[in-house]
Amino acid sequence: MDNIKLDIIGLQSSQSQTGSCILMLAEVGGSRKLPVIIGIPEAQAIALELEKIIPSRPMTHDLFKTFAENFAIVIEKIVISDLREGIFFAKIFCNDGINQVEIDARPSDAVAIGLRFGVPIFTNESVMSEAGIVSADENTELASKDKESPKPEKTASGKTALNTHSDEQLKKMLEDALNNEDYEKAARIRDELNKRN
Repeated sequence: MDNIKLDIIGLQSSQSQTGSCILMLAEVGGSRKLPVIIGIPEAQAIALELEKIIPSRPMTHDLFKTFAENFAIVIEKIVISDLREGIFFAKIFCNDGINQVEIDARPSDAVAIGLRFGVPIFTNESVMSEAGIVSADENTELASKDKESPKPEKTASGKTALNTHSDEQLKKMLEDALNNEDYEKAARIRDELNKRN
């Protein structure tokens, strides 16, 4: 299966899941983005490495790096390999000069480790087609169709239920969420669209 290279484009707090953040990855040379919900400690570990901040004492991912380097283990790449029942799975590809091993990991830990080793991050077409978000073309007729549609029902919390919107409305909402960098909302809209297909 062909690997799709990913770049980290941002981290943001999750509005709907307390104690979580969204790690936003983008397809290199493409238009798709992959939002992954991660824990706050892992988000902090990723942010520290992105900002090149060295903590006073080594964090778990730094300890892993020191351990691997002292035993001549090379990390080759990180692959977000699967998505099952809304949960992402990742693999860390390691090599000791004799054996190559794939280690199962949470994507958040795999990315934090991959950053410390300066290795590329990949996913595959299956994961990207199921969970990726594509920004809609701005020159579409969605805006006019959206104005002609009846107003959708509201949920008990006062928010509009996504399942009451047409596909065209959802695509427009997805575009707006991406333009506003509201990746959490974009992920919910993407999930609603995926349910319909």
